[in-house]
Amino acid sequence: MSFDVQHQPYLRVRAATRSLIDGLSDADATVQSMDDASPAKWHLAHTTWFFETFVLLPFAQGYRVFDEHFGFLFNSYYDAVGERQPRSQRGLLTRPALQRVLDYRDYVDAAVLRLLESAAGPALSERLELGIHHEQQHQELLLTDILHLFAQNPLQPAWRPAPRAVPPASTPAGLRWIEVPGGVVSIGAGSEGFAFDSERPRHEALLRPFRLASRLVLNMEWQAFMQEGGYQEPSLWLADGWERLRLERWACPLYWRSGMHGWEQMTLQGLQPVDPGAPVRHISFFEADAYARWTGKRLPTECEWEHAATAPPTRSEFADLYGEAWQWTSSAFGPYPGFKAPAGAIGEYNGKFMNGQRVLRGGSCVTPDGHSRATYRNFFQPEKRWQFSGLRLAEDS
Repeated sequence: MSFDVQHQPYLRVRAATRSLIDGLSDADATVQSMDDASPAKWHLAHTTWFFETFVLLPFAQGYRVFDEHFGFLFNSYYDAVGERQPRSQRGLLTRPALQRVLDYRDYVDAAVLRLLESAAGPALSERLELGIHHEQQHQELLLTDILHLFAQNPLQPAWRPAPRAVPPASTPAGLRWIEVPGGVVSIGAGSEGFAFDSERPRHEALLRPFRLASRLVLNMEWQAFMQEGGYQEPSLWLADGWERLRLERWACPLYWRSGMHGWEQMTLQGLQPVDPGAPVRHISFFEADAYARWTGKRLPTECEWEHAATAPPTRSEFADLYGEAWQWTSSAFGPYPGFKAPAGAIGEYNGKFMNGQRVLRGGSCVTPDGHSRATYRNFFQPEKRWQFSGLRLAEDS
């Protein structure tokens, strides 16, 4: 792979990340709003540490790290690499300052470009590509975490002002049930193109015929669930979900609040009226599962979702497979048949998290362009709500 082919995607993704913090203060980029979220400054530094640790140190002869303390400060969860700052204490890192982190990014970028001018090979290309996709993941997380942070601020600040007034959708698409044939189907990424290790190997799965909703569940439909007591009826909820609901007093999606003129929700553009015709977002797996029970339907399995999204007779029938909300499935995040984690610290990327998580498919409104694909397996614990997560219903044929 030529230098130009490699360095353009690298430069684009690095510039895109940098653009996400335009307008943020050092304080905005430093504060951590909860244990699950990370400061924007940490995301900027961690993605840089990833390239330094997994691209420059193994491939760039004579490379000298920018700061010997950064390995501890900005390692996320790679135990094979060394000790690290506890996740819940990332917001205590008032130093290094934001500018120091941006200097770190410049230093590593220059070293990566020098490396690409002097070295080549499939191992380097594959590691660089992994780093690019890893940074795209953190672009989405950075925005997700900024929204959670700003939602705690009584000033209800906007990350970006709304570019123009957008009237609520008045005539959302009607819901249709798309028949998807069953049988033995192929699931997972093939050998061509990029995929994370958890998307492979490609394998066969047996599916019964089913029907999948043509679109996502909308805010107006979720409001009906709320009005008819969906958050007060324990028979709709899994036991752990009901316990979490009572503990955290769930009564609506995260970021919704009842205002003088109806329901409002905190967004990256500040506090906005809830659009009845928009897909519901910021719900947990437990909420999605309870809603599906309330409708007499169910959540799709991840194999059903992927097969429907890729089968030629059906894939064009669905709206918003990507670009609106991650879609909860009923599937636990686990290894595909024949999965083997890569050797070394890179093997900790996904495999160590294959426990206690649920799979989401598709992509959201903050997923970077080109990052979504039908085989992508996002995953979070079932109680998490701060992600841009929604649902699409399924039913048996």
